[in-house]
Amino acid sequence: MNLKNTREVYYYKDYYLKFFTKLNKAAKEKCNWTIQLVSTLERVPSKYFKYITGSSGLYEIRVEYNSDIYRIFCFFDQGNLIILLNAFQKKTEKTPHKEITLAEKLKSEYYLEK
Repeated sequence: MNLKNTREVYYYKDYYLKFFTKLNKAAKEKCNWTIQLVSTLERVPSKYFKYITGSSGLYEIRVEYNSDIYRIFCFFDQGNLIILLNAFQKKTEKTPHKEITLAEKLKSEYYLEK
């Protein structure tokens, strides 16, 4: 299957990759599948990609594998460029404030370094 990317994905520093390397093989495959979905579908279902209300333009890529839930924070730059930030395994109903704060900080760093 040859899928054309609607969006380009960029990893900001190694925050996401440090998280990714700790996952088991199947969870890594599910994360990659979900990121590919986000990068290729014109309209991504909110089950996989959702705006974080009250943020400065942050989104979360939502990954579920078995009973585990993972969130990858990201934002848009230059239209269709998605910048991946930090990620974590979600263990509570509400997204931890410290994770959102870190994502906001990393987004600011990205623009300062750009």
